[in-house]
Amino acid sequence: MHFLDQAKIHLKSGAGGPGAVSFRREKYVEYGGPDGGNGGKGGDVLFVAVPGLNTLIDFRYNQHFRAQRGTGGMGRDRTGGGGKDMVIEVPVGTQILADDEERSLLADLTEEGQEVMLLRGGDGGRGNASYKSSTNRAPRQHGMGWPAEERDVWLRLKLLADVGLVGLPNAGKSTFINQVTGTNAKVGAYPFTTIIPQLGVVRHKSREFVLADIPGLIEGAAEGAGIGDRFLGHIERCRLLIHLIDGAADKPLDAYHTVRTELENYGGGLGEKPEIVVLNKGDLLGEELMADVAKSLQDTGIALFTISAATGQGMEALLDRVLEHLPPRSSIERRRAVDEIDSEGDVIDWSPLR
Repeated sequence: MHFLDQAKIHLKSGAGGPGAVSFRREKYVEYGGPDGGNGGKGGDVLFVAVPGLNTLIDFRYNQHFRAQRGTGGMGRDRTGGGGKDMVIEVPVGTQILADDEERSLLADLTEEGQEVMLLRGGDGGRGNASYKSSTNRAPRQHGMGWPAEERDVWLRLKLLADVGLVGLPNAGKSTFINQVTGTNAKVGAYPFTTIIPQLGVVRHKSREFVLADIPGLIEGAAEGAGIGDRFLGHIERCRLLIHLIDGAADKPLDAYHTVRTELENYGGGLGEKPEIVVLNKGDLLGEELMADVAKSLQDTGIALFTISAATGQGMEALLDRVLEHLPPRSSIERRRAVDEIDSEGDVIDWSPLR
């Protein structure tokens, strides 16, 4: 299943139906008077967040959405029928943005069943019966109905996860998520093995939470380098961040500060989120050398865990700490989180949209 995290679409509500020009005609009634009814209201354009969706790929192939126009009024004071609303289903976590330079936020659908009306249908035109007055007993004028509203918008999906996994390329994030979730993320001994966000469900001590792994960050990611700004958007809603550092790197402290700088520069509250710093790859360094590297970081005031994602060493204590930061979830909420994740065969298309 392909995954797309943003799409541009065109929306148009329904125009109002025209009012009718009609006169009452009955046997033995010479001057029956006007009886033209009003036109029906046009359909609205609404968005609703639904469960079971985790991609915007459908909007790659269907980009035009139009509500139905209201029908015209009829004689005998009959009002025309209203146009059918256009209801657009989107995944939970979808943002609706204006098609302008600022991409201003119009709506943020963060809860299942949340609904927002973006465009209102036009009101129906008045029939000639409503124009009757003491000086105009047989009006022939009528309203044509109010026009439809029309605009382009951007849809942007931000994945909903409890915990976000961040770090420089080759910090061992894919190995980490494979270890704790049982997913099958690609692992390699080179940077940028992960080029797409990954979601997985962690089960630990009768608790479950959703973990999001984004591709490794590089300097300038907050400004879009390596489309890092789009990657960072997927962890905006996380309650907690796990900051993974490669213990075998030449300068672990510099790696830590690089990622922290990008989180703070991006904004969106990422720099203020609770964070657990984790020194990884203890299996490569050995216990003594790992302790020396950890101490060099702790001497600068950084509290951290030491682990080996490859062997599972230290993972138990780390996951215990993660659970301390997360509120308990009901069984229904946990089941919903699990059901909405399809980790098999997801391919995220990051190609520019035209």
